[in-house]
Amino acid sequence: MDEPDVLNRLKDAGLDVLTCMQCGVCSGSCPSGRYTSLNTRRIVRKAQVNTDMLHDKELWMCATCYNCQERCPRGIRIVDAIFTIRTIAVHEGIMLSEHRKVSHLLLKHGHAVPINDETRQKREKLGMEPLPETVHKYPQALKDVQKLLRSCGFDKLVAEK
Repeated sequence: MDEPDVLNRLKDAGLDVLTCMQCGVCSGSCPSGRYTSLNTRRIVRKAQVNTDMLHDKELWMCATCYNCQERCPRGIRIVDAIFTIRTIAVHEGIMLSEHRKVSHLLLKHGHAVPINDETRQKREKLGMEPLPETVHKYPQALKDVQKLLRSCGFDKLVAEK
C-alpha cells in the first residue's frame, strides 16, 4: 500500500504546516513533552517534509491541551494537524494497542473506563448513586451508543488488522 500524502491531506483540511519556522515554542509549551517522548516541533517538521510519520508513537502522546496551538507565533493549528494525521493513521489501520483497547472498551461498555463493583462500592460509600447518569445506568442508551458507533464504522476502524 502506498504511503498517504500527509502534507497534501493537511493542506486539503486547511492546515498549512509549511509556514512553521521551527522556533520550538510548541515543544517548549508542551506538558506531555516533559513526561513522554513527544516533540511537537519534530511532528510538524515530519509533516512539512512529508516523511512517514503514521507509525511514529509520538503522534499518540499529544494530550490535546492546545498549548502549542495557542502559543504558535505563526498561528499554525498544530493540534488540529495532529488530529488529522491520527485520523489518516487510523484509516490506514495504524493505532497504538493502548488506544485500540480503549476503543474496544468504548464499543463494549459505552465508556473508555467502565464502572466495576469496586467503583460502585466507593460511590455508595461517598453517598452517591452506585451508577452515574451515563450508559451504565441506562442500558438502552448503551445500545444506542453501540448502534451509533457501528453505523459510522467505528467498530471496523478499531478492529485488529
